[in-house]
Amino acid sequence: MNALDINNINLLAPYTVAEISGRLHFRTDHDVEYIVTFDQEDNPFFSVFWFNLTNPSHSKSPSDPKIPKTIICIIEEFFRENPDILLYLCSSEGGKQAQRARLFLKWFNGAEQQKHYIIRTAEVKGEDGQSEYVALIAQRSNPHIAEILELFDNDTTMFNEMKP
Repeated sequence: MNALDINNINLLAPYTVAEISGRLHFRTDHDVEYIVTFDQEDNPFFSVFWFNLTNPSHSKSPSDPKIPKTIICIIEEFFRENPDILLYLCSSEGGKQAQRARLFLKWFNGAEQQKHYIIRTAEVKGEDGQSEYVALIAQRSNPHIAEILELFDNDTTMFNEMKP
């Protein structure tokens, strides 16, 4: 993965983002820390990264429009530097994965993002039969977008069909 330019992120992000040991950190006005990482997926066809957003203290944060704006700035910088694919899996902590999936879609489905990116979501059954929510984000300009979406759909369908 090509390194992200923190200065580019901080030009538009409402929260200041810092890189510490390869992880991106920001702290909200409510003193809640968020960490963003990108982990490469072993994929034989395309360059794919998992987008990971964590709140290490598990602190509740009131509705804060600066959080999604900061995250969008990070994602946009990722795509400025990397013509790759992002995958996002909602944490199942507390059984709130469906709520997290809806919130992420709400954050990401702004008009500007829809001009530049495609987001495809799927519900998959975990080992324990619990629903998990995964999303794929790719640039609309990716020359392989049709193949990428077809592969995502096939993989999530196959994964669900394998579960009892």
